[in-house]
Amino acid sequence: MKTPELLEKLLLGETRAVARAITKVEDGSSDAGVIMKTIFPKTGNAVVIGITGSPGAGKSSLVDKLALHYRDQGDRVGIVCVDPSSPFSGGAILGDRIRMQTLGLDKNVFIRSMATRGNLGGLSRATVDAVAILDAAGFDKVIVETVGVGQDEVEIVKTADVSVVVLVPGMGDDIQAIKAGIMEIGDVFVINKADRDGVLRTEKELEALLSLAHRPDLWNPPIVKTVATENKGIEDLSKAIESFDEFQKRDESSLERRKAIAKWRLLELVREKLLIDALAKTGTAEKIDEFALKVAKKDFDPYSAVEEILK
Repeated sequence: MKTPELLEKLLLGETRAVARAITKVEDGSSDAGVIMKTIFPKTGNAVVIGITGSPGAGKSSLVDKLALHYRDQGDRVGIVCVDPSSPFSGGAILGDRIRMQTLGLDKNVFIRSMATRGNLGGLSRATVDAVAILDAAGFDKVIVETVGVGQDEVEIVKTADVSVVVLVPGMGDDIQAIKAGIMEIGDVFVINKADRDGVLRTEKELEALLSLAHRPDLWNPPIVKTVATENKGIEDLSKAIESFDEFQKRDESSLERRKAIAKWRLLELVREKLLIDALAKTGTAEKIDEFALKVAKKDFDPYSAVEEILK
């Protein structure tokens, strides 16, 4: 498929064109830039929902049920499962795909697993581009689910219109870990598996932490209790997501948020471009291999190696 034809089909929302465009962006193919430049004016219509939280919090079940809820309301839903896969093997672990099989067969639901694959720009840039492609293709809701709560994932969730942080009761350390950085990015907090013991304690700890956090937009993040496996609380979650989305549209400071996201994206792209240009110079790859061996043998330190390579 030639690029103009691909773009035409993509903007009509054809699933195969969407999948192909995302693959091109992920692999950094030569026409990826053209695709992204063309679709940019067509973006900004979808509501992008970022879902993060520690492993085992039941994020996938929650995403599954939330997507079904939106689909039943007549929305087209795109799901991007972000998986910072092993640096050794690459490739996304398809657990999400297997769990979401019922959804995957639905023509109004598009599911894509994305892995870092050690690609230069890292995961975040490719993921944000994939979301833009789904947006331009006419999906009403795009849900981004991250597997972990590392730096990469926090960055991705930051770029969503609404960030949802998922917790489960009885994980005291979980709340501690959340202080470290996710606290600022949560617009909606979910206590999933709310049929377990310790829900009240988790809720009280969360409320105490939220009372200390001062958001510039003065939004007070709601806490929603869900039992995703039994479809409980999903309606409340969708209402909480919608109310923050509407709040943002009315709020003056939302432009600041969008500006911060745009700046982050520009820096990501500049970083990637500079790295590609540096590696494209003849002999750089061999030099990196040579220094990697020296650093591994402790004959040389990485900082001096980088200075040598940049010379």
